[in-house]
Amino acid sequence: MYAVEISVGLIGLILGGEILVRGAVAFARRIRVSPLIIGLTLVGFGTSMPEMVTSIEAALSGSPGIAIGNVVGSNIANILLILGLAALVSPISVTAHAFWRDGSVLSLVTLASVLVLGLGHISWTTGFISVLVLVVYIAATVVLERRHASAAGTVYTTEGDGLVAPQASPAVSIAMVLGGLAVTIVAAGQLVSGAVELASMLGVSDAVIGLTIVAVGTSLPELVTSIVAAYRGQNDVAFGNIVGSNLFNLLGILGVTAVIHPLEVPPSIVAFDVWVMVAATAMLVAVSVTSWRIHRIEGAAMIVAYAAYISWLIVKA
Repeated sequence: MYAVEISVGLIGLILGGEILVRGAVAFARRIRVSPLIIGLTLVGFGTSMPEMVTSIEAALSGSPGIAIGNVVGSNIANILLILGLAALVSPISVTAHAFWRDGSVLSLVTLASVLVLGLGHISWTTGFISVLVLVVYIAATVVLERRHASAAGTVYTTEGDGLVAPQASPAVSIAMVLGGLAVTIVAAGQLVSGAVELASMLGVSDAVIGLTIVAVGTSLPELVTSIVAAYRGQNDVAFGNIVGSNLFNLLGILGVTAVIHPLEVPPSIVAFDVWVMVAATAMLVAVSVTSWRIHRIEGAAMIVAYAAYISWLIVKA
């Protein structure tokens, strides 16, 4: 039964998130929202929607290990697995300005998350502050780009222009958003239920399932977006997608989830997995600044590192 619930949940999350994003983009274009803002908000929001709904559902269901493991595991998978695979498809060019602005913010937020998670509890206040920081970051980026367009802003504009959405009326667009949201909520319930059942059957903590199956499954939209971008030669989009998604995961998903339901952090995640996330982010910084290009050999090293991490989780489980 758990296999069916997990499969149905993952498929539903992907389909629901896709419908939601297409409806939101169609509505945004109807009211003439700029491609920059669409790329900054809807791309990150859309690809991270499966993680958000799943983490909220897990928190409300009393499974904080899945809620937090989903975010931490997704950030690890985004860098080591997804960006690694994208680099194998085509070496990833990194725009220096985009990296110093967005990459440095991700590095700071990742280090701050170590302190937050290390406290063992994410309160409503901490969640609210996290969401506020994300809103300020997005607003500041929009203001700076409107004053002086940069290569970093071009990445987001390209993402906004590249989103496919129907020429729908506002009513149809809103219906798509609500319908997509409903599907993701139901699917998240199925995924969390199946994940808890699987953890119980295997005799492992729900955090392990959250860090692996749930994290990789909810990261599939980022995988598709990054691989397609790399295949098309839009390497800066592939890089920007991962950085933006990881920022949204730490600030938006953990923040919103904690506002809705404060979270207790599993000690195992604090002791090990958070540090793997920090190491993965440090690896991202290192391979980016050395030549402003993530080569295939570096992508392969990322994938090997991810395989080693998953192997360790399995062994110690």
